[in-house]
Amino acid sequence: MIELRDLQLLTALARHQHFAKAAKDCGMSQPAFSMRIRNLEQKLGLSIVRRGNRFQGLTGEGEMIVRRARGILDDAKALDQEIAASRGEVTGTLMMGVVPTATAFAAQLVNRLHEVHPRVLVHIDVTTSMAIQQRLLDGTIDAGVTYSDSVPPGLVTITDLYEESYVLLAPETMVAQMGDSISWQDAAALPLSLLEPGMQNRRILDRIFAGLELKPEVMSESSGFMSAIIMAREGAVATILPRALADALGPIGGTRALGLVSAGEMESQARPICLACLQRDPELTTVASLRRVVAAFAS
Repeated sequence: MIELRDLQLLTALARHQHFAKAAKDCGMSQPAFSMRIRNLEQKLGLSIVRRGNRFQGLTGEGEMIVRRARGILDDAKALDQEIAASRGEVTGTLMMGVVPTATAFAAQLVNRLHEVHPRVLVHIDVTTSMAIQQRLLDGTIDAGVTYSDSVPPGLVTITDLYEESYVLLAPETMVAQMGDSISWQDAAALPLSLLEPGMQNRRILDRIFAGLELKPEVMSESSGFMSAIIMAREGAVATILPRALADALGPIGGTRALGLVSAGEMESQARPICLACLQRDPELTTVASLRRVVAAFAS
């Protein structure tokens, strides 16, 4: 009989597409992980993994098992949470994907969830909107805080959270003559540090600049905001942050946050952020609790 642990290992391998990374995620050494997968293949009498000098993907049979495994693991997770709920407890692990621009808001959600249900362990994976979409559909995360227009309709429940708008964080000396706001045109002329082109936030900013026929002076790119914030504090560059993140960080010594104002026909650059949850029947108690917290938070 296949054990749940075998299914957990196999779904981790499908998610990471790499033996070493999957083994680390499962808290095992790679040799022990690989041996467990081989033992499962021998037990079932079929090949699950296509092997070469390195991992080459799953066989057709392996992909079929992974699809069923995800449903079985979801049911087992839901059962554990329902048993705990019958005792008046909400407990378990909540897997959440968050786009980088929404990390501050997501942290506030998690804090509020812990105030009500302190035994829920939230695992936050800061990643791209595309990854959140894929992982929602394959069931490897329970919820995502992401851009509303990046979530596929049908299988996902969407709860509106807020409108993402933007501010320029710049060294004080760089914007000493400015008021409380700056135009996108003036911002484009400054040395900027932005997210990498593959990130949704960067694609949004690129579209805004392109719509205004501007070509910004991008001096550096990164997968997160921290390096850009530090560089702005040191006086090297300016950066563009979501207002929610800038508000959560508060004043940063040596910098100023200026609202970005539109010009011409482009009056609003705000983008809707939502909570996206995979539709399950029954719904995980951790997800239901998160949705109640969101409803209270929004009100």
